[in-house]
Amino acid sequence: MKIKSIIIAFAALFAIGCNAQSNQSSNNQNSNAMKSIVIFFSHTGDNYSVGNIKVGNTKIVADYITELTGAAQYEIVTHKYDGMAYTPLTQLAKEEANNGELPPYEGSAPDLSGYDTVFIGGPVWWGTYPQVMFTLFKDINLDGKTVIPFTTHEGSGLGRCVSDVKKAFPKADVKQGFSMYGHDVRTSKSTVEKWLKGLGY
Repeated sequence: MKIKSIIIAFAALFAIGCNAQSNQSSNNQNSNAMKSIVIFFSHTGDNYSVGNIKVGNTKIVADYITELTGAAQYEIVTHKYDGMAYTPLTQLAKEEANNGELPPYEGSAPDLSGYDTVFIGGPVWWGTYPQVMFTLFKDINLDGKTVIPFTTHEGSGLGRCVSDVKKAFPKADVKQGFSMYGHDVRTSKSTVEKWLKGLGY
């Protein structure tokens, strides 16, 4: 009888261990299934209100998002604006927007097939994202993905960025988004953290 009881107890412990391992595996699969990436453009050099900077305002926010969520990153890079003073840059950006120009970016578009959530960030130039971002938009597919716009600005808020992202990706689930003053980003990580917690991160 005693041997039979020991066998039954061992079998029960084995079953509990298997269930725990199965649940852990399931949790890992769920965690791995929900992946995020931050796609952003950030301007270094002469910026309004913060002067000549080596790390762009939007990159700082993108880095906060990555640190707090574990999201991957893809930075949209162009050298078209390198070394430009603030006023000439704003004039060029206005011309690009008015003419619907699509400046080229460096490298190739990211493979987004493994991501469920895409954060899209940039400064607000003349009411929306810089035109180089729209160049990339034409090269990526966000159908069925959750898309979260964010901006850095000095008074424009989100501008038309959310509506422009919805127009570019009509089959994506585009959320309202988040905006932050560029001159605040270096001291406001907690603001980004609060926003992300509101999203469930």
